[in-house]
Amino acid sequence: MAATTSAYDPGPPPGPVPAAPRAALLVLADGRFPAGGHAHSGGVEEAVAARRVVDGATLEAFCRGRLHTAGLVAAALAAAAALGTDPVALDRAADARTPSPALRATARRLGRQLLRTARATWPHPELDALASAFPRGAHQPVVLGAVVRAAGLDGADAAHCAAYESVSGPASAAVRLLGLDPCDATRVLAAVAPAVDRTGAEAVRAALRVPESGTGALPAASAPLLEIGAEAHAGWPVRLFAS
Repeated sequence: MAATTSAYDPGPPPGPVPAAPRAALLVLADGRFPAGGHAHSGGVEEAVAARRVVDGATLEAFCRGRLHTAGLVAAALAAAAALGTDPVALDRAADARTPSPALRATARRLGRQLLRTARATWPHPELDALASAFPRGAHQPVVLGAVVRAAGLDGADAAHCAAYESVSGPASAAVRLLGLDPCDATRVLAAVAPAVDRTGAEAVRAALRVPESGTGALPAASAPLLEIGAEAHAGWPVRLFAS
C-alpha cells in the first residue's frame, strides 16, 4: 500500500496491550454504553413513516438489508482500524462510502461521543492521538475499531460489534416507533444472528487485505434507499430520533 501523509500520530508504540476480558466486547455492544447510539434509529424511523417497516417481519427484512450494506461496510472499517490501519486513511474511505451528508454528519457525531466515552473507559495513547487528529469526530466505525484495539480485543471483535450494532439499533428503535412487543424485536435479532456472524467474517477477510491492497479492498456496498431516507429524515421539523 502506498504511503500516505497523515495528521494522525499515535507516538511511540506503548507496548503490548494486555488481553482484555471477553466481557469488554459485551460492554461495547451493550445498548446502555453511553456512546449516543440510543438517540439514533439507523434509518428505521424514516422507514416506519414510509410504511416500509410495519411489523416484525418487515423489521427483519429491513435489518437484513442494512446488515448486508451499511453493516458490512462499517464492520470492515472497524476491523481494519482494530488491526492497526491508519485511521485517517480509513476515515477517507468511510467518507467515500457514505454519499449522504446527513449520514456522514451522524457518523462523526457518534464517533466523537464514542471516543469521549472510550478515553475515560480504556485510556490509551492511540485514542488520544485519534481525538487530536479528528477534533470534530472521525466516522464511528473507525473509532469503534480503534477502541476495540485499545481495549485489547481484535479485528474479529470489532467486525462483529459493528455488524451487531447495525441491526440492534433499528430493532430497539422499532419497539418505540411501532409499539412493537420487545419479544418480537428480540426474535428479529436472533433470526439475523447467523447473518451477523457471516458478515463479521466477511468484513475481517476484507480488512486483512488492506495492508497489501489498500483501503480499496474494503467493501463499498451501497444502500441508496437508506441514503435517500436519511436526507429526508434530516429535514423533518419533528422527529423522535436524531437519525
